[in-house]
Amino acid sequence: MASNNNQDLPEATVQNVLEQDTLKWVFVGGKGGVGKTTCSSILGILLSQVRSSVLIISTDPAHNLSDAFQQRFTKSPTLVNGFSNLYAMEIDPTVEKEDSVTSDGMDDFLSDLTNAIPGIDEAMSFAEMLKLVQTMDYSVIVFDTAPTGHTLRLLQFPSTLEKGLAKVMSLKSRFGGVLSQMTRLLGVDEEFGEAAILGKLEGMKEIIEEVNKQFKDPDLTTFVCVCIPEFLSLYETERLVQELAKFEIDTHNIIINQVIFDEEVVESKLLKARMRMQQKYLDQFYMLYDDFNITKLPLLPQEVCGVEALKGFSHHFITPYKPSLARGSVEELENRVASLKEQLKDAEAELEKVRKGKQKV
Repeated sequence: MASNNNQDLPEATVQNVLEQDTLKWVFVGGKGGVGKTTCSSILGILLSQVRSSVLIISTDPAHNLSDAFQQRFTKSPTLVNGFSNLYAMEIDPTVEKEDSVTSDGMDDFLSDLTNAIPGIDEAMSFAEMLKLVQTMDYSVIVFDTAPTGHTLRLLQFPSTLEKGLAKVMSLKSRFGGVLSQMTRLLGVDEEFGEAAILGKLEGMKEIIEEVNKQFKDPDLTTFVCVCIPEFLSLYETERLVQELAKFEIDTHNIIINQVIFDEEVVESKLLKARMRMQQKYLDQFYMLYDDFNITKLPLLPQEVCGVEALKGFSHHFITPYKPSLARGSVEELENRVASLKEQLKDAEAELEKVRKGKQKV
């Protein structure tokens, strides 16, 4: 059985991400409900200890970042309470109409484009956000991405915008007269109208192409996959890793969340069954990703919410989690016996109460 104590396996922490001081973009992704936002938040906190300034951006429409830090974030970077160099913002992956303030009236035309080319609205929104971020000069940016499908679409944006440009050019050649009439109706000079439409798309394409070049540079970008030890999550992680390889995006870190460690002194059949199931998938993760840094995080009885809870949980990211008691040790057996005695006492008291109740009847 693979074990992360083996000398030949990479370190079982995210220390490699913290030490790589050339990194500019850190993506955190995986399927829904595996703890991506918690992991993004904690990576942001850890990076803020070794970098001059860190920005966490949530592109997930659910926007759990505000819940994780228990602080309201908007589409502008906001300083996280209790920090001097950690900022967070939440953006919508779709263009919000009220944000598109232009005097040339081309947004109606561009909105028609969104129907013709699926995903172009997201691509343009993403480009606008990147343009904003690039002017801010953060040392590193952590992306808390939406569930896997959305993330993969985000990586296809350059080709989506290219299709948009081609569509505009074909519309221009086929309906040149109509376009001219349209721009005149909107009160825009004909040349300026067409130039503005093409210019806007061209400009966005340039930004996204520049960033895409950075995304494909392993010195500047890495992708951290978050998952849980279950079949669907393993399958989704494999799909994500394959897609990232296709897009030439570096990934060598996997965080496996919600692991039940063999330390429970209460004898629970359910927990034992879950542990056996998890172990099967953990073994598969180690077999498939033997060259990855795999970090295992324990399942907790409560949610990790608020800065203090996030900071408290963060040490599991840099020090491999070790169960407090080794199963089969004298201390563990003493604890188990004490726990069983306590349960027996409770059960006897309950039985006594029931018997007394029956006697009264």
